[in-house]
Amino acid sequence: MAAPALHFLTAPLCPERWSDLEDLFKARGCAQARTCWCMYYRRSGEPLVPRGRRKADVNHDEFQALVDAGVFTGLLAYEGKQAVGWLSFGPREDYAKLARSPVMKPVDELPVWSVICFVVRPTHRGQGVARELLSAAKQEARKRGVTLEAYPVDKTGRLDDDTLWFGPASLYAEAGFTEVARRKPERPVVRLQPL
Repeated sequence: MAAPALHFLTAPLCPERWSDLEDLFKARGCAQARTCWCMYYRRSGEPLVPRGRRKADVNHDEFQALVDAGVFTGLLAYEGKQAVGWLSFGPREDYAKLARSPVMKPVDELPVWSVICFVVRPTHRGQGVARELLSAAKQEARKRGVTLEAYPVDKTGRLDDDTLWFGPASLYAEAGFTEVARRKPERPVVRLQPL
């Protein structure tokens, strides 16, 4: 008999939840997240890092400033009071690096919200956290009347840690996304239109 599906509460990241995101990113097994702080795709180049500071510190502070300013940056997933997952998504224009990407550059002129990456606490991987976050993203997009666009990995077998951020193509197919472009064999561009 299959184990019952777990359900996680989701909520937009806001200043009051900033410490929850920090706790998630500082968890063992989330080293890349606490280096990037969801800033990699928000810039077209590298950040200016003052002497005596680390890039991770600059990323942390710049991302926190966005959250403090009320910019929509994504959703947290919770089990009880603990943040167990994160999904970074928002208007495509908020992610400057996408315009230069051979895989993720614009398909057309349609304004879209881009689904950039998932972070799941290692203790909660394989429990449906990413699925719950994507479902909540669909609800957010429907509420705002926007099209979601994502850049998953489409290959068989286990995904490398460097590609887990984007999520597997099967996750998006289950959620009703359809392919609109494929510029690299294992990297489709998929979309979900608002209802």
